[in-house]
Amino acid sequence: MVQQNAAFEPIGVSETDAIDCLLLVELANFVALRRRLGCVRADLLAGLASERLGRILPTASIASVGRTLVTCRFRGQAADEIDRRIAAIEASFARPFEIDEASIRIELTFGAAAAEIGVDEVALVEQAELALAEARTAYRAIRHQVAPRPQRDVVRMARELDRAIDKDELVLAYQPKVHVRRQEITSAEALVRWRHPERGMVMPNDFIPIAEQCQLIDRMTLWTIRRAIADQQELARRGHHLRLFINISGQLLADAAFVEEACRLVGSSDANLGFEITETSVIRDPASAIANLQRFADYGITIAIDDYGAGLSSLAYLKQLPARELKIDKLFVTQLTSSNRDPLIVRSTIDLAHALEMEVVAEGVETHAALALLTVMGCDMVQGYLISRPVALDALITYLDDGSHRRPGPDPLTLFGGLTSVRREA
Repeated sequence: MVQQNAAFEPIGVSETDAIDCLLLVELANFVALRRRLGCVRADLLAGLASERLGRILPTASIASVGRTLVTCRFRGQAADEIDRRIAAIEASFARPFEIDEASIRIELTFGAAAAEIGVDEVALVEQAELALAEARTAYRAIRHQVAPRPQRDVVRMARELDRAIDKDELVLAYQPKVHVRRQEITSAEALVRWRHPERGMVMPNDFIPIAEQCQLIDRMTLWTIRRAIADQQELARRGHHLRLFINISGQLLADAAFVEEACRLVGSSDANLGFEITETSVIRDPASAIANLQRFADYGITIAIDDYGAGLSSLAYLKQLPARELKIDKLFVTQLTSSNRDPLIVRSTIDLAHALEMEVVAEGVETHAALALLTVMGCDMVQGYLISRPVALDALITYLDDGSHRRPGPDPLTLFGGLTSVRREA
């Protein structure tokens, strides 16, 4: 039996967060603990560490990597906030774990990296790994700072992105959502990619922050709406009627010109679209955001609240939004079967959404066990790598033509094998 001291001091985030932080936490005394506990019990340690870290850092994305490493991804106001969080973790892990009446202490080694939001994610991971390697020999936490992208690079990429929008270098990949009870694909999320003529495929984290910073996000999003409408018409010609969801930046919810053009595009095409917005995007300018979301809803656009639980949740705003879907953030779903607390959070979120007459989407579904648990909890739809990675339109049509998602079956775990084999990610 495993027991933990319930006392902990959670650390939150602020709306002004501008630093992306990656903290690698290594179980430094794993070998010694394995000799003492045996292999079976030692294999539980990373999960126990993850659970305690999740209670200390409730807004972080936490994942176990193997038997000895846990990753914590979060945002902060300054790079030295990592040091404060490490101190909180060390204080918490000074309290022992009780495993089968044995009291053990897990010793940790910390390597971390911090970067301004929008900096290359690969560089963030590389610097965190280098910091961890140094920490192993320095016997103290090491933090690296990733150099911000030079302003000239931002300007150059903004100019290239501006031209890319005009030249149709952007492409959309679609990640389907499966309705669990109806056992069918009812919608898909459109995810924008940039097929750069020299750099190859550029992922969203590398250019969307620049689009927001350089006032290109409105043009890029309007391009996305036009492309999604055209793709939806192609799907309809092939006999597939799906609602396509598009991510809408928070700064656009107060942009009257964007709202007007988006409504015109949808109204003139009779498109069946959904807009995904985050909780925090509403907090910027609640009056404008709520009014414009209601206008979108009046045009028949389905509003979905994305990444629910990852930001600063506000029930006051939630009940005012004309939302019909609520998407549970993947940081809760990925730990659904390894945490004692996450299932409670997910179940209560599902009940809350249903009480507000919203359907629930669980994103980040990667295992059959998570799918089974979500099904029992009453989750309406699932999305994630277990179903499919984001794929090009032709790959999605190929699966829909196959029709395997319509075949009845008593076990939801056997229904989604067809699309998981489609690996052509766009």
